[in-house]
Amino acid sequence: MVGMTTQRRPGGRTARVRVAVHEAVIALLQESTWDELTIAKVAERSEVHQATIYRRWGSVTGLVDDVVMELLRRTSPIPDTGTLRGDLEAYAVQLARDIAAPTGRLFLRAAMVGSGNAEDRIYLIERGVQLQAMLDRAKERGEHPPALIELMEIVQAPVYFHAMFFNAPMGPDQAKALVDRLLRLGGRPS
Repeated sequence: MVGMTTQRRPGGRTARVRVAVHEAVIALLQESTWDELTIAKVAERSEVHQATIYRRWGSVTGLVDDVVMELLRRTSPIPDTGTLRGDLEAYAVQLARDIAAPTGRLFLRAAMVGSGNAEDRIYLIERGVQLQAMLDRAKERGEHPPALIELMEIVQAPVYFHAMFFNAPMGPDQAKALVDRLLRLGGRPS
């Protein structure tokens, strides 16, 4: 038939496969240790063929990155409150909540998985791009945002450290105190 175009169906097979695989990853991580997570187990749980999973995600690390990014997109968008302090505080409080949530160990472990190369941690790179956009918006408003690395070292790292080594979530007031420290250290108006 000349002139007809093929249209993709939103929410078609690809979307169903992705949802099934993501749900399988989360369920398996709630039932067993991280080291026991394999493509074969994900395939069995999701009823998606291993070849499909390998073709789409390439590895357990790639799969976990995709699961984490989807969780972040759905549950933890980068804030846009209209002020640098508001954005930073909203981000810090949400980060602390994310780490305290049942899927928090997924975020923690995903940050440490891979061969040690930053390129292997796609979700961290994508989140960094999103955070940089938040900082760029503040600069465009005439504010004086910190560098991304300062945000990571002074706000992100302590939240992760607290969860990993104190085995307890950081509260909202503690998260906001990190933002105060970040803004004070940079000599920025608070």
